Amino acid sequence: MEKSLHGSTLFVTLSLFFYIPVSICVPFILFHGIQDQCSNGGVSSFTQLLSNLSSSPGFCLEIGNGEQDSVPMPLMQQASVACEKVQEMKEVGQGYNIVAQSQGNLVARGLIEFCDNAPPVFNYVSLGGPHAGISDIPKCTSPVCKLLKTEVYTDYVQDHIAPSGYIKIPTDIKEYLKHSKYLPNLNNEIPNKRNPTFNNRFSSLHNLVLVMFQGDTVVIPKESSWFGFYPDGASSPLLIPQETKLYIEDWIGLKTLDAAGKVKFVSVPGEHLKMEQNDVVKYIVPYLQSKPKLASECKLNRKTI
Repeated sequence: MEKSLHGSTLFVTLSLFFYIPVSICVPFILFHGIQDQCSNGGVSSFTQLLSNLSSSPGFCLEIGNGEQDSVPMPLMQQASVACEKVQEMKEVGQGYNIVAQSQGNLVARGLIEFCDNAPPVFNYVSLGGPHAGISDIPKCTSPVCKLLKTEVYTDYVQDHIAPSGYIKIPTDIKEYLKHSKYLPNLNNEIPNKRNPTFNNRFSSLHNLVLVMFQGDTVVIPKESSWFGFYPDGASSPLLIPQETKLYIEDWIGLKTLDAAGKVKFVSVPGEHLKMEQNDVVKYIVPYLQSKPKLASECKLNRKTI
């Protein structure tokens, strides 16, 4: 009887030991948008707000010189820098969540799909991301914008202006697939060159939250934030995500995630990236939140990496 009791006690002790989580808090990384940087007040405050509301440690990942490099550095290079930084981060070694803003979403997705030997990403919250591309650049008359409008698929523009990597002119799909150096690869669009690894990595997410801003005039069409876009060869009609070839043929695993109930298509009022705090609490925080019993043990911080 005594021997049996000792054996039971040992079993319970070992069971408790093996169920202790390796990491009590899941940190998150924030990727800011174009012409912004981690040290700017808005990005810094937002990272801290998310950390405070979720009781999880948050880090803003900076690419190069931030605002200065967000335009001239090609997106493939930005994704490569992000990959190297995350691989070196001990804080996210057991896995982490992502929140990304605007262009930062394409860097974040490059990290998820292209980065080898990287820690797993659990939940990914996308805010106004041009996932299916943008068909136009409104209200922009700078020399850079003129190049994007007239020479977007030239090697020079592709190599020197980051947004060129996700401009997708629906009536010029042949040139887009042939010369665009980022989005066609990210979305696994090129026939006979689709990489199942990208699909497997993206579809391994636990949750994908796609936030579209109803008043968005930066991401054109705004439905690109949900992976909606126009059919190849035409500028109408606008297809909802489930009507696109990317979804139907499941090029990156979006259909797989959606079928498993892991995709949240969220629409909020406001202009691009203008989000009320109650919507932040409702749509972002639950996917970053630490368990209540463990929250007090998390080191809350806002850190740039």
